[in-house]
Amino acid sequence: MQQVLTVVKQQIPLAMGESRRIFHGRGHCFPGFEHLVIDWFPPYAVARLYKEVEPEWVTELSDTLKSVDEIEGLVIQQRSRGKEAQQNVAWGSVPEQMNTMELGLFYQVKPQRNQNSGLFLDMREGRKWVMHNAGGKRVLNLFSYTCAFSVAALAGGADQVVNVDMSRGAINTGRENHLLNGLEGDRVKFLAYDLFRSWKRVRQYGPYDLIVIDPPSFQPGSFVAEKDYRKVIRRLNELTKEGGQVLACHNDPKNGTEFLKNLMLEECPDFKFVERLKNPEDFPEAEPEKSLKVLLYVREN
Repeated sequence: MQQVLTVVKQQIPLAMGESRRIFHGRGHCFPGFEHLVIDWFPPYAVARLYKEVEPEWVTELSDTLKSVDEIEGLVIQQRSRGKEAQQNVAWGSVPEQMNTMELGLFYQVKPQRNQNSGLFLDMREGRKWVMHNAGGKRVLNLFSYTCAFSVAALAGGADQVVNVDMSRGAINTGRENHLLNGLEGDRVKFLAYDLFRSWKRVRQYGPYDLIVIDPPSFQPGSFVAEKDYRKVIRRLNELTKEGGQVLACHNDPKNGTEFLKNLMLEECPDFKFVERLKNPEDFPEAEPEKSLKVLLYVREN
């Protein structure tokens, strides 16, 4: 556990009071800890285990993190494949819901939630890019989840953002995130729709200058990348005009950048690949093609 302790103690000061990942074993840069990640929602830590381990190992992890002065509470979540996630507060008084900060903006998170806490920390550089490039633009945020991209876009001066997600609960949290940052008003719309049945409604607010596509990798009944991503991409021409930008995101380790590049080439040849955005430094990855992919495109015609 000494390696975990060393990395955690290095990462917490770098966070400067904001949320980030403080240990990323799943990037295969820390042999023996490929099943462990630890997220930091100051002053609390959430450790997620992606395989079954002995109770003694969990106890050692808990005791190790308890020795870090900055951590005031720890949640441990076990997410073995094929089993429902289980979590418990190992120690400290961790709230069920709290506000956390990233890039100077506030978001509502649920550290004790048995799946995602409400903010995907690996997308920080994507949100930073949007904040710096959304000024004066009409933005479409597809698969918006809790609308963090929208908060970043409006904070960066976007004229309007349309958020689309089929989860009404996630959309409602998105509304709260905007209120937390004083961004409520006519510039933002929240559409709790099934996207594949609602293209006409989405199109009526366009054309868009920037579209963010950030779907789940594999969520049966909602989105399966291998068959559904193409359905979204083939709509881009009718949603944008010349000069329109697209951030296409994908987080399945089975598919590298060529997965998205081939789809864009086949369905939207008018869109030119510009760059792949870098991932946050707190998500080290031995094989970058297995990490988060965020590809920027621009429409030339």
